[in-house]
Amino acid sequence: MTKPSLPDLLHAAVSAVGGTERPGQVAMAEAVAEAIDDNSHRLIQAGTGTGKSLGYLVPALAHGERVVVATATLALQRQLVERDLPRTVDALHPQLRRRPQFAMLKGRSNYLCLHRLHEGAPQDEEDGLFDQFEAAAPTSKLGQDLLRLRDWADETETGDRDDLTPGVSDKAWSQISVSSRECLGATKCAYGAECFAEAARERAKLADVVVTNHALLAIDAIEGAPVLPQHEVLIVDEAHELVSRVTGVATGELTPGQVNRAVKRSAKLVDEKIADALQTASESFERVMELALPGRLEQIPDDLGYALMSLRDAARNVISAIGATRDKSVHDEDAVRKQALAAVENIHTVAERITNGSEYDVVWYERHDRFGATLRVAPLSVSGLLREKLFEDRSVVLTSATLKIGGDFNGVAASLGLSPEGVEGDDVPLWKGLDVGSPFDYPKQGILYVAKHLATPGREGTRGDMMDELAELIEAAGGRTLGLFSSMRGAKAAAEELRGRLDHPILLQGEETLGELIKNFAADPKTCLFGTLSLWQGVDVPGPSCQLVVMDRIPFPRPDDPLMSARQKSVEEHGGNGFMAVAATHAALLMAQGAGRLVRASGDRGVVAVLDPRLATARYGSFLRATLPDFWYTTDRNQVRRSLAAIDATAKADGK
Repeated sequence: MTKPSLPDLLHAAVSAVGGTERPGQVAMAEAVAEAIDDNSHRLIQAGTGTGKSLGYLVPALAHGERVVVATATLALQRQLVERDLPRTVDALHPQLRRRPQFAMLKGRSNYLCLHRLHEGAPQDEEDGLFDQFEAAAPTSKLGQDLLRLRDWADETETGDRDDLTPGVSDKAWSQISVSSRECLGATKCAYGAECFAEAARERAKLADVVVTNHALLAIDAIEGAPVLPQHEVLIVDEAHELVSRVTGVATGELTPGQVNRAVKRSAKLVDEKIADALQTASESFERVMELALPGRLEQIPDDLGYALMSLRDAARNVISAIGATRDKSVHDEDAVRKQALAAVENIHTVAERITNGSEYDVVWYERHDRFGATLRVAPLSVSGLLREKLFEDRSVVLTSATLKIGGDFNGVAASLGLSPEGVEGDDVPLWKGLDVGSPFDYPKQGILYVAKHLATPGREGTRGDMMDELAELIEAAGGRTLGLFSSMRGAKAAAEELRGRLDHPILLQGEETLGELIKNFAADPKTCLFGTLSLWQGVDVPGPSCQLVVMDRIPFPRPDDPLMSARQKSVEEHGGNGFMAVAATHAALLMAQGAGRLVRASGDRGVVAVLDPRLATARYGSFLRATLPDFWYTTDRNQVRRSLAAIDATAKADGK
């Protein structure tokens, strides 16, 4: 039997999802197939509207090797598992003569734990476990959430938190879930045979395609104990997010509250003298943290160093001693011991990591008005880790609408531990970059407007001229505005001021759930939606409800961001341009994602307005603009107002 051709398979899949074949999608599918055949690596930029999920799923399914697809957002995971994969498998089945299986796999804490549900959650002040259902007042929000979770446990097939609608608070979920460290293990747990997390792992072992998230991919790479099944092909979608997700997983933190909880959980399980030593170390750590000022710690101060060494040593002794529980009357002794061990092991790991003082780590204090001080440690770079763990023994395809920064792939490649394209050498993974473009006609569909006449934004204070400009643009557009702000404070200030000046409803992130806000924004063209980071990447509103995307300023990282400034300094110490490699690259990535909110369909028209003159006047402006979609560019404010008014008039004439 002749092997079905890739174009035929792609045609069948695209027809099944009701889509249109795009040249970029065909080019992408061919590049993915080539990478899988050659066991090589690809970075593929595929603009909005390309249909990139089919561009990688079809060649992956056709090849027949096991594939892991890792995505950043829940929305894309759902789309793949609930829509794209079922339809694609059905469409390809007649030609492939097989029906590839697929499964979703997440970290253990995403699944309901039957042991925790039935036996109880750890109670810090008491021996053993307590019944969280009795402890929470049934009339409270927490009590209602827990009762709903108990009912849901009887009917859910997956136990996956994301299948519960509406959702519950993090606090409620934490009562009925466990981390991998807290888990008893399927063989020791009375509920091991029914465990949702174990069932998900078993399904993943049998699947041809496993859909997971960047965080689990990072855990798989960092912790050494394989979580994902063996696979020959790894596809990382939304790959522009990978470095920050891996950094998040590789970041450790200590707070006095967290240490205190570990002390209480372990106190009944070890000798009094050993428990007292951890209690004393905890108190000295808390005293140091009360005086902590936010910022990077280039050197660990003596008082913090002594406190951490005491914590490390006391935690190590508790871990050694915790095997023999003193009080055999403790309810569900194994679970209590495992919970305590997980809490103490985390403290030991972080305290030891900071006291060891690796030059590759950055340590800093953060301070929160409500929660007090936190001590954090994160890797200066994850590029070495990714080069070593990601690109060995499998073909890797990384794709996103935003991978070319400043016009080429090398910036993103460097952050992933890759050498510049085409550079060969020992232990250097070879890769190729491909930009398949976008089906949209950006110069005809959109305008990039830079408000060159405005004052350069400073670090503090209101920007009266910017507010006036924003108000005029919204009026000209007839509402229809997505406002992307570099800080929540800026978004709130703009919403408060313009609610008093304009007749258009202004929705503000944080006042409703993100899903509700986006739904309401899409439903009423006169409405504006203002917000910060998650809106820069998470809004998909095609049509006339979003015809003006405004960025208040270039979203450089804050100068006092400890990790970003440390990375910038490190690049400079190695002879590079730290500002361009770190701050400008960070800003370019976000701006490209933000500008991508404007044109989501072939009929969309509109303006991306950047209210920061530096995009037009600064030397790095051309680097940032080269990362944005190829819109028609202008600094003429009158031209933009006329264009917005014309777009608004057309939408109204169409009854929208």
